[in-house]
Amino acid sequence: MQRKIIYLINPISGTKGKSSLKELIARETQKRQIPFEILPTTADANYDFVQEKIEKEQVTDVVICGGDGTVNQVVKALAHTGVQFGIIPMGSGNGLALAAGIPKASKKALEIVFTGKALLTDGFMVNEHFACMLCGLGFDAQVAHEFADQPKRGLGTYVSLTSRHFLRAKPFPFRVNANKLEFSTEAFFLSIANSNQFGNNFTIAPQAILSDGLLDVVIVKKIAKPLLLLTVMRQVLTGRIRRIENSMNSPVIYFQTDELTISNPAEAPIHIDGEPWECQRNLHIKVLPHYFKLIHAANV
Repeated sequence: MQRKIIYLINPISGTKGKSSLKELIARETQKRQIPFEILPTTADANYDFVQEKIEKEQVTDVVICGGDGTVNQVVKALAHTGVQFGIIPMGSGNGLALAAGIPKASKKALEIVFTGKALLTDGFMVNEHFACMLCGLGFDAQVAHEFADQPKRGLGTYVSLTSRHFLRAKPFPFRVNANKLEFSTEAFFLSIANSNQFGNNFTIAPQAILSDGLLDVVIVKKIAKPLLLLTVMRQVLTGRIRRIENSMNSPVIYFQTDELTISNPAEAPIHIDGEPWECQRNLHIKVLPHYFKLIHAANV
């Protein structure tokens, strides 16, 4: 079947030049004699016009040029059409792209659109909201909320905000129910991940697989801040965090599940795929197995 691609470019994400990206896309796609169209993403996340094109023009692929938040919106709107999704990373973290083996360099990412393999990939629901890769409560969500208000985005801004919030981070109480086990804890942050990435190659859930039908839950408990940093660096970044059966007394709790509920009585801030979300006191989270087709690097 002849491929036909729609490229959606977020005009405000990241710091890359959009004109040069359009030129790159046009040149490389024409070289492969693939019909294509370049359109902007929308601020209101309404992609009915793209759905109409998919149905009328037999579009096979939608390539999202943006960050994780843009990917979230487009996949949520168009997954039911059955198209393949590609990503050209243009955000600050690009966690889903990195988990799929897609590099940050636009030309290399575009090459994966042409040569990669489309794999059925999980999503999940957080109450009524869709998530592609990550939901966080607590410390990282505080950073996400402030980051969203910055006039200049990028890795430097994110690192600066993270450092500032780390110095004044406070734990939040949570009650978690999963796998027929219920427990309470105070934690600096709680992450529910489908991807192994926070973004920027920072590993949050080392055993997470995009298509295994499971969510990986990581809880960094209330401990002294220097120890917190040391623990996260050693256990999370090296992939040595342990399963819940052995980790309830550890500073980091890590387990997998397809569904869980979280009570958030102190109203810890929340983000979904790096975008701030209004506070929720009770969360029901459930995996959506094999929900959308994502083009991965061939060697992933």
